[in-house]
Amino acid sequence: MRFSAFVFAAATILAFAQQPPAGPKPQDTEVWEPVPKVVTPGATDAAPPSDAIVLFDGKNLDEWVSAKDHSPAQWIVKDSILTVSKAQGVGNIETKRRFKNYQLHVEWRIPENITGTDQARGNSGVFLASTGPGDAGYELQVLDSYNNKTYVNGMAGSLYKQAIPLANPARKPGEWQTYEVVWNAPLFNDDGTVKTPAYATVFFNGVLVENHFELKGETLYIGKPYYKKYDTAPIKLQAHGDRSEPLSYRNIWIREIN
Repeated sequence: MRFSAFVFAAATILAFAQQPPAGPKPQDTEVWEPVPKVVTPGATDAAPPSDAIVLFDGKNLDEWVSAKDHSPAQWIVKDSILTVSKAQGVGNIETKRRFKNYQLHVEWRIPENITGTDQARGNSGVFLASTGPGDAGYELQVLDSYNNKTYVNGMAGSLYKQAIPLANPARKPGEWQTYEVVWNAPLFNDDGTVKTPAYATVFFNGVLVENHFELKGETLYIGKPYYKKYDTAPIKLQAHGDRSEPLSYRNIWIREIN
């Protein structure tokens, strides 16, 4: 073998020996299945996507019943708006359907002529899981929090008496407000003990006010929260007993999360 050929062969063998072994490939971390289902978004971010269940579209209360006895809901539907009825004996309303984990869109409006102060000023609530009559369940507070002083774990955007909002993006009375909620329901063991607590993420007028907050149990006006076992539950809207002018809701829809 000529010397130049020997040198070339030796260099080739040395270069091959110095190459690292075959390593990971991009394809090793590519996942192709299952393919997510196609969901057509609404014409606007506020409009329900194609897989949403519309709970109130401005036409009727077919998706709602009285929370106390499941008779037909008696709140007021006019001009595509749902207004709380504070008439004696009417009370809260809740969905006919029951849910577990979901994404929820709710729009609400404090009347422009609102009166009162503190908690007696446009008070209502979205119960993310209604576990019984009255105010049983897990409440996301609705209240006029535009220049209205109250305890901070009871202002708009709070998970009532548990979570203080991270910000106060409330609009003034007469303007529509929006809640976007992700609700992860609690899971329970067979003996009723908590396997996984409830978590809630809330955007209020596009601003994050509750960031995957871990709830300590159901909403209580007096005392410390605690859990009671349930599986699925309706969503409830509150007719609060204060004397201020009743507020309104519109464009309510939900997407179930498996």
